[in-house]
Amino acid sequence: MSVAFTKESDSEAVAADLPDRPISTHPNLVTPAGLAAIDAELATAKTAYAEAQASGAISADRTAMARATRDLRYWSSRRASAQLIEAVIDDTVVFGASVTIEGDAGPRTWRIVGEDEADPANGSVSYVSPLARALLGKGVGEVAIVAGSEVEIVAVA
Repeated sequence: MSVAFTKESDSEAVAADLPDRPISTHPNLVTPAGLAAIDAELATAKTAYAEAQASGAISADRTAMARATRDLRYWSSRRASAQLIEAVIDDTVVFGASVTIEGDAGPRTWRIVGEDEADPANGSVSYVSPLARALLGKGVGEVAIVAGSEVEIVAVA
């Protein structure tokens, strides 16, 4: 058979079959700021989906519709499962708190937040991260083992 009569999958068709974004099996705990961020992402996804439908992107660019549909499913699911937690701050590390630790690398402050809100480069970590798990429930003056090293909790805010 000649190759002229074989059908090759084009990159657009392959891209249109985007896998769903993975959804964590952990409870979807969120801070008030995290809930607002999910709401903003959901609104953006709804807008992208509506624009893809209205502009006829389904036939012109299947990847735009696939991305919009995938993001809409993800953010709708995250919003539906969100459990708002209002932090009650005292001297104990809890979800939503900022905790300052002192160790070999000097002092460092981390805010413990939900998975979608976590941004380690900007000082926030997910409550399911090893760092947060080591610190949660401990109080000022207590020691925790983080990455094999001892750190002392010096402040909770």
